[in-house]
Amino acid sequence: MKHGMRRQLARFLTVPHWLICAMLMVLLAGGGFPHAAYAEQPLRWGADASADVPYTFHDPNNQARLTGFEYDLMQSLGEHISKPVQFVQNDWDGLIPGLQRGLYEMVICGIEITPEHAEGIDFSIPYYVTSERIVVRRSGPTLSSLEALNGHVVGTMKATQAERILANHPQVQVRTYDEETNVFMDLVNGRTDAVLIDGPIAQYYGATNPDLQLVGEPVGTVSYGIAFAKGQNAALREQINTALQAMKKDGSLHRILARWNLWTPQAAAWADDASTPAIEPVSWNDYVAALHGSSGWRAKVARYASFLPLLAKGAVLTLLVSLCAMVLAVGLGLTLALLRLYGPAPLAALSSFYVEVVRGTPLLIQILLIFYGLPQCGLNLTPFVAGVLALGLNYAAYEAENYRAGLQSVARGQMEAALALNMTHVQALRYVVVPQAFRLVMPVMTNDFISLLKDSSLVSVITLTELTQTYIRLSSTYFDYFGTGLMVGGAYLLLGLPFVRLARMAEKKLSQPHIRRR
Repeated sequence: MKHGMRRQLARFLTVPHWLICAMLMVLLAGGGFPHAAYAEQPLRWGADASADVPYTFHDPNNQARLTGFEYDLMQSLGEHISKPVQFVQNDWDGLIPGLQRGLYEMVICGIEITPEHAEGIDFSIPYYVTSERIVVRRSGPTLSSLEALNGHVVGTMKATQAERILANHPQVQVRTYDEETNVFMDLVNGRTDAVLIDGPIAQYYGATNPDLQLVGEPVGTVSYGIAFAKGQNAALREQINTALQAMKKDGSLHRILARWNLWTPQAAAWADDASTPAIEPVSWNDYVAALHGSSGWRAKVARYASFLPLLAKGAVLTLLVSLCAMVLAVGLGLTLALLRLYGPAPLAALSSFYVEVVRGTPLLIQILLIFYGLPQCGLNLTPFVAGVLALGLNYAAYEAENYRAGLQSVARGQMEAALALNMTHVQALRYVVVPQAFRLVMPVMTNDFISLLKDSSLVSVITLTELTQTYIRLSSTYFDYFGTGLMVGGAYLLLGLPFVRLARMAEKKLSQPHIRRR
């Protein structure tokens, strides 16, 4: 009798129609079927514009507009090669994996040309040459040389030439960061004594802050290059090199750098350009004016009000990803729980193995594996679908354990009573046991959805600009972590509260009549 039940259950779960429908919904919502080559699309270039002043960033006066000296350079490059260019946002850590995955043809994001980097990617000729600069607090010690940094805490960006320079000075306590804003915030707040960082970053983050100052002579030489996938796009790389040489000769590169106040004697010597055209640093002036614009509570309220459309857009994406992922998690989790308790031994063992493996590995690793790893196996998913799958498959393991506990808590007599009414085992599960278990685990499901809603912030590493990525972008642009953080935290709270209310209404509807609800 038991084996017959297992056969019926296995047949019932072989093609779970609701799960297939959920997956189709996810695929259609994200355009998630493996896509064809981008032969007809413009030349795509990747960068992280969330906190990347003055390279490529969102204009403080108009968050919908991209700007930066690298952004202007790419527009000029497109004109020189007579081809439109298209920007693709990606997190800094995902830029090179995205390049290898084919999300874009090249990356320009202040990437230093070093032997270590050249082992994994191909570079164009340099498009800018600068040096490292030391930034300190005006009220702190004047540490104007590398030797003076000994015995002090010094901040810098991770995986940069500045970090390698500091590594050769063992008496310096080095702290590395992922974002430029955090480097300088810690310096202002006294957590570090100095910063060693690329010249453009030092100028735009240090020289614009009244509490900080650049000191000492430039340190070393840093060359920036456009990155290409290793061993690929040789013809495109040669075309870009030719265009960069032309930009140096016709003065367009000089004009771009001068507008951003980045044309230095070092850059002039590198470009072999001794000309001195009267070019005002208009882009630099606009940025400084926007950064130190009108103050007061009215200005802040107006600024926060301008954030609302961006936060709404991020909230919609966060909610859509979370809902689709939860549908997948609920359906797959229930299937796993039923297979583990009532399925054939091989499927039960496989279900148990899945739960343990998924719960035992970090969600971030699973997201990166699905998005960047699966293309190597021929499965190329869009960021939306990859994010939904990663979150759904991860939370399915937790949901499976919740449902297993709920199913086991249903009295055995319920199954026996259903069988006595001439139901099959599958019908008894579907109409008697599972509904009761579902009522028992409803509070846990609600809690899991709130957790999933917050964990959806991890999909920002695969180019999705949801609420958390929007927070990083806005706070780093205006150096305002407190007010912006309150707004984003409130957005997450508002997204979750309606579902908590709906869950309580469902609990009340499904509760036993003799239980009094307050």
